[in-house]
Amino acid sequence: MAGQTGGPALPRARGDLSAAVIARLRGSGTLPDPALADAAEPYGDDLQLALYICYELHYRGFAEVDPDHEWDPDLLTVRAALERRFESALRADAPPGTGLTDALDALLVEPAEGTGVSHFLQEHSTRERLRAYAVQRSLYHLKEADPHAWVLPRLSGRAKAGMAAIEYDEFGAGRAERVHAQLFADLMADLGLETAYGHYLDRGHAEMLALVNLMSLFGLHRRLRGALVGHFAAVEITSSPASRRLALAMKRADAGPAAEHFYTEHVEADAVHEQVVRHDVVRGLLDDEPALEADVVFGIDTTALLENRLADRLLTDWRAPARGLSGGSSRAHENPRD
Repeated sequence: MAGQTGGPALPRARGDLSAAVIARLRGSGTLPDPALADAAEPYGDDLQLALYICYELHYRGFAEVDPDHEWDPDLLTVRAALERRFESALRADAPPGTGLTDALDALLVEPAEGTGVSHFLQEHSTRERLRAYAVQRSLYHLKEADPHAWVLPRLSGRAKAGMAAIEYDEFGAGRAERVHAQLFADLMADLGLETAYGHYLDRGHAEMLALVNLMSLFGLHRRLRGALVGHFAAVEITSSPASRRLALAMKRADAGPAAEHFYTEHVEADAVHEQVVRHDVVRGLLDDEPALEADVVFGIDTTALLENRLADRLLTDWRAPARGLSGGSSRAHENPRD
């Protein structure tokens, strides 16, 4: 048996699919028939958790789980079935794709009266809401930029150089204390939260799991490299104004200097990244592979779809506090940092 990893503990199951995957990783169960994925709710807790666990084997893995499970053929067969169900739903539910120019231009439009998460928190920030928000976002931000790194071997020329330049910034430009995942851990510490990677997986909403799974789906499949670039464009282009609002929310709630710094850092960095991603990464990719334009738009549209689902969940709960953390009304192009 190969050496064990030191990742987070396996989460609690949320249904038959995730229970079977967890049991397999513990060496005590049989994997489900892949056909069962076809009947699962594509955005539901069970499928999204099962898929998240499968993907996490390609990142840091789980404590006391044999690293060899990363390439378990039977587990990969189940993962492929989960992916097909998820991707089929995304293709059915994402709005019809516009042209790329229109899709990119839409990302730059700031509504006169915003109704997204960052707008709400800017006006109604409390330490409790900011903690709840950070718990959800920790499932991505503690691995920030890692899913996007999968696309680098699939790019060339200007697109590769532009993507690598942005990733270099995300990974701290050579300084460990400036790695964006570390900056988010510092934010969590200011809010009195546990900072360990994967600690809050059991508290992650299905909507948040789906967002992280979207990045992994696009990143781990070469055929979806255009969609990953589209997703990345949606993140970087819309980040700066949302981060400005969230920095103000942190300040108003007296969340702490590191909590404010995480978002002020993104205001400046992502304003630069927005230009690089538009003109070098997206344009460079399509100059080399013009047939991928529809995939880039698909990446933008699915990012908006899943961000809106998460925003709906969060805002409904914040507007009805007695119900805990849940949802709100749909909007276009919510941001992963919004």
